Amino acid sequence: MAPNRPSNYEDDQVLVEGNSHIKTMILNRPLKFNALNYQMVLQLSEELQKLENDPVVGLVIVKANGKVFCAGGDVIEYYRCSLTGEWALAAKIYQKQLTLDYLVATYIKPVVFLINGAVMGGGAGLSMNTSYRVVTENTVFAMPEAAIGHYPDVGASYFLSKLPGFLGEYLGLTGAKLNGAEMVACGLATHFVPSKNLLLLEKSLHEVDVAEPNTIQGIISKYTQQVPLKEHSVLHRLNLIDHFFSKQTVEQILSSLEHENATLKEEWITKSIRSMKAASPINLKIFFMSIRKGRFEPLEECLIRDSRISSHSIRRTMSNDFLVGVRATLLEKNYKPKWEPSKLELVSNDMVETYLTKIPEIEGWKELQLPTRDMLEKALRAKL
Repeated sequence: MAPNRPSNYEDDQVLVEGNSHIKTMILNRPLKFNALNYQMVLQLSEELQKLENDPVVGLVIVKANGKVFCAGGDVIEYYRCSLTGEWALAAKIYQKQLTLDYLVATYIKPVVFLINGAVMGGGAGLSMNTSYRVVTENTVFAMPEAAIGHYPDVGASYFLSKLPGFLGEYLGLTGAKLNGAEMVACGLATHFVPSKNLLLLEKSLHEVDVAEPNTIQGIISKYTQQVPLKEHSVLHRLNLIDHFFSKQTVEQILSSLEHENATLKEEWITKSIRSMKAASPINLKIFFMSIRKGRFEPLEECLIRDSRISSHSIRRTMSNDFLVGVRATLLEKNYKPKWEPSKLELVSNDMVETYLTKIPEIEGWKELQLPTRDMLEKALRAKL
């Protein structure tokens, strides 16, 4: 049975505005950087399903209050459940988030994300599989999970694997940041609009009579600017990124970076080495395994795999790195987690493969069951 709605459920963590035809959903937890907690996931899921079933609504816009679009999932919730042994409850909550990501990715009606500010982890999982992803000069993208004892999840093995070459491996293994212009250049975003024009864009979208792709694209394009990449952008180094991150193991990637850094001394290489050495070894290998699989799989399979891996992580089947990482980086903030295993060489393939196994249902865990969206689409279209 899925978790019940919490007794302290606050309806204002997600706001819904707009007219009868166009709706704007607003992430409204700015003091917590709009991190997705269980309440927000429930509200977003309920509202999106309601709007998808409403024949009058033609377009949904998603934005956020505050300076951060969404810093990710609220990992403190999962930390507490793992700490108290309620990992199965955490797994059910996490599956709700994955189901929300799938709902957004397969949404029948057009959805426009206005991503003004940082978008990381769960925020990326929510937004990166939609048709319209508008970013600004304030946008920063990153998947830094390995630094806190987890791995880039929520469908990252799908959307990162679709980036040019092996850029996805680079972003997931190093937690490197991209700005708005870089996101457009590599395909993570579809449009760059200066933040000063976002309200004008939103107003124009709310005046749409027929929310069909050409109309939406035309309106967004009116406010879109072409922004050149900065001289030091890592996207100018895609050939080198492919050279390093196309290797067959994480150890080979790190070794080749260190070898090159002995002579080349490029800042992005130095940062990559530092980040990978500071991250959880087992989670680097988990992500590497996952993204290599994700290159050949649909989104559904990537999300189901994330459900299994994350359940094992919270359950502490093989490692305590999730607890250790969250405690060191988010709670105690000493930034000195003691990973176990402590080195890449100590993480065997069998250990990584364990994260792909099903957990016995007698422990309260069940496989993620995503809704059959193609059947739902036919049913909804019949109503319209």
